[in-house]
Amino acid sequence: MVSVKRERQIDVEEEDEVPKKIGRSQNEDDHRSRHCPYLDTINRSVLDFDFEKLCSISLSHINVYACLICGKYFQGRGLKSHAYTHSVQFAHHVFLNLHTLKFYCLPDNYEIIDSSLEDITYVLKPTFTSQHIASLDKQGKLYRAYDGTTYLPGIVGLNNIKANDYTNVVLQALSNVPPLRNYFLEEENYRGIRRPPGDIMFLLVQRFGELMRKLWNPRNFKAHVSPHEMLQAVVLCSKKTFQITKQGDAVDFLSWFLNALHGALGGTKKKSSIVTKVFQGSMRIFSKKLPHPDLPVEEKEALLIREEYQEKMSESPFLYLTLDLPTAPLYKDEKEQLIIPQVPLFNILAKFNGIMEKEYKTYKENFLKRFQLTKLPPYLIFCIKRFTKNNFFVEKNPTIVNFPVTNVDLREYLTEEAQATARSTTYDLVANVVHDGKPSEGAYRIHVLHHVSHIMLNNREVDFKMNGFSITWVNCVALCPGRLVPTARAVTDCLSVRAPGSGTSSKTCR
Repeated sequence: MVSVKRERQIDVEEEDEVPKKIGRSQNEDDHRSRHCPYLDTINRSVLDFDFEKLCSISLSHINVYACLICGKYFQGRGLKSHAYTHSVQFAHHVFLNLHTLKFYCLPDNYEIIDSSLEDITYVLKPTFTSQHIASLDKQGKLYRAYDGTTYLPGIVGLNNIKANDYTNVVLQALSNVPPLRNYFLEEENYRGIRRPPGDIMFLLVQRFGELMRKLWNPRNFKAHVSPHEMLQAVVLCSKKTFQITKQGDAVDFLSWFLNALHGALGGTKKKSSIVTKVFQGSMRIFSKKLPHPDLPVEEKEALLIREEYQEKMSESPFLYLTLDLPTAPLYKDEKEQLIIPQVPLFNILAKFNGIMEKEYKTYKENFLKRFQLTKLPPYLIFCIKRFTKNNFFVEKNPTIVNFPVTNVDLREYLTEEAQATARSTTYDLVANVVHDGKPSEGAYRIHVLHHVSHIMLNNREVDFKMNGFSITWVNCVALCPGRLVPTARAVTDCLSVRAPGSGTSSKTCR
């Protein structure tokens, strides 16, 4: 705290040290502010506000300015500041305060007031009105970035810094859920939330909101976004459980992120948040304890009479449903090839019909459980469990899942009371996260629904690099609902997001 206060004090003193010519009138200052001769030196092609706002020399977050000629960040604008030195040494004169959004000319140290700079401040801090948000799902036109590339707002690339594709696909999927998107596009919705002193979890909310607004910005300078600040917040808030440099599990990240976001927004088990309003449903869990299988038959029958071995029912909320796949075949066929089985989505959904029982083993006890849904959320997330871990390696189940793109009706998985009160039980596919390759070497991709044209866009990983970072989303391939996609058999789905709707279509994924 002492060092921070001292650094701020130095910055204030440096601001006051800038020399001002004696006798200059206010009209002269105003004329210079509105007629700066260096505006034509601004290079918008090098401006990138996605990275952390800290000085490139002192690594300080305080009083940081961006040089609009080279794009680098420097601290202060006083005589001894790094920004002042940079302006004199390289003749770069136009700077932007990243906090106050004011433009300055250095070393002359006067504020620049010009309406032509509004596009730069909008890229740094996009804002959305209620009317703009309401029209996002009604306008399907392409926008042209400053670098000449065209893009659809909301469906833009996220930079894969090293091994963060497992987080990118989850963030991309959540950014295309309209209620969640609309909430975070308006900063006023969560700005007033108070957190305890020293709590760092609210940083997750701020960074996610900033990323959401950048993804949906119709006036971007480039057709991709770097989630650098968002991922730094994830690493910090998860205590390095999820990292940028190490591949992780998208389902594990989704589970942690939704719960952390709910808690940071002030949500509890009894108090709701936008996360629970959008994704939370409820189910009944029927659990029955089983006696040890090695016990004699007489002892088993005696134990089953006891109260602790009777079936118990409990209510439990959920943010996503985990679907189990049948065991993959171990042996090859007569052609020395493994037979990859196929299973319809409704077969693995039978887990929640209230009838199918499955045994769950723990270290000491075994339980027989069955599940039945009591409430469906507005947006439903399926997580297909493909990876199984043991003490030696991680194994991936290659089973192909055939599922409809639209009109997935879940009424039969609800209790009778819930069926009588449920208004809508059909869902359409919004996003589909897939995993290609081996468990330890593979990569994640995502299909996203474009709400206006009602087509699925597939992000294809291609060999393309910019500024040292590979672009995750470059080529978009339209997957038309209503017919099977020939290349979809090479896709491995691990989670999908569905929204209420109706229609008929199908898709085959592995």
